[in-house]
Amino acid sequence: MLSDSERALARAVLIHGPISRSELTSRLGLSPPSLTRLAKPFLDRGLLVELDDRSDGSVGRPVRPLDVRPGLAHFAGVKITGESLHVVATDVRAALLVYVEVPLRGHEPEVVADEIARAVRALGVDRIAGVGVSLGGEVRDGRVEFAPFLEWTEVPFAQLVEDRLDIPVSLENDLVALAEAERWFGLGRGIPGFAVITIGAGIGYALVVNGSVVHSREAGVGLGGHLPLSTTGPVCHVGHRGCAEAMLTSGSIAAQVSGALQRPLDYDDVLRLAREGHPAATTVVDEAAAALGRFVALAVNLTLQPAVVLAGEGIALFALAEGKVRAAIAADRDPRAEPVRLYVDDSGFSAWARGAATIAIQDAVDRIDLHGEEQDPLPMRGALA
Repeated sequence: MLSDSERALARAVLIHGPISRSELTSRLGLSPPSLTRLAKPFLDRGLLVELDDRSDGSVGRPVRPLDVRPGLAHFAGVKITGESLHVVATDVRAALLVYVEVPLRGHEPEVVADEIARAVRALGVDRIAGVGVSLGGEVRDGRVEFAPFLEWTEVPFAQLVEDRLDIPVSLENDLVALAEAERWFGLGRGIPGFAVITIGAGIGYALVVNGSVVHSREAGVGLGGHLPLSTTGPVCHVGHRGCAEAMLTSGSIAAQVSGALQRPLDYDDVLRLAREGHPAATTVVDEAAAALGRFVALAVNLTLQPAVVLAGEGIALFALAEGKVRAAIAADRDPRAEPVRLYVDDSGFSAWARGAATIAIQDAVDRIDLHGEEQDPLPMRGALA
């Protein structure tokens, strides 16, 4: 396993590479000779490579940046919802290679594990070093303690999937996984602190402070979904009027407009009607946009982190009513405060699955063995090696 210094080097090159040695010494607080000694086994074992000479604009020796070896490994990420699996194959930096959606045939843990194994094998990608799985709910040490969409309690799900694939499996709450992906490889890379707010079938909230995701067992409880945002809005399923769930979930938005027009509509129908200027749809979308702005302002005001990543399968609402969102943020912020920086990840369900893959990538870094007898310091096993 890696030492703390080796792990810090591996993560720095993975997240920021290609990266010069001078920048690495600055980031890691190392002297040039210490960095050379630290990097040598990574280079010797083929995990890292030195790229061709590049000029950094200064006088002196040419710069030969360090980077991860191309094609080092692939990873699979799986986001489980109540209806389907969203499955991706990625490279070692969670760049999307393949994305598929697979309908679930049932909610029994063994059935879902079978479906995941079948979907991962069907990706057509070799050298899979790890599989990440994420879902909405409480997750701890490879176990699903509670998942409301699936009605699971105390399920050792990581082991169920690993038994079927013979590949290391990492399990995490979906919001935590998404926040890790945004922090390492996404819109939050290089930002020391930011919130993640997601809208879609549910409401999600995660927080990054000082470069680390805030981990809590309450991540799977969905507390952000019941944040009060309107005194006149609809009522959620547990009786809260105008909470985030009532104002912003795709199901609630569709239900409000369906009720007003006396015909069944889905979320995409509502956004289309609002785009066309239909009064009932426009009213509901504008109210939802204002609620989203209030949610953002509350998150920023209370955490003192003035950056927010907006994501989730329902985030098309922001593009449609961005002005309303920003106006609501401004109304709830002191004019002397730093402007809120908004970043929008509109990649939908694939973003959730990339989050799961990122958890697998992080765990794979921790499994690297530079000093053992294995020929490959990032061992592959199973049929997909």
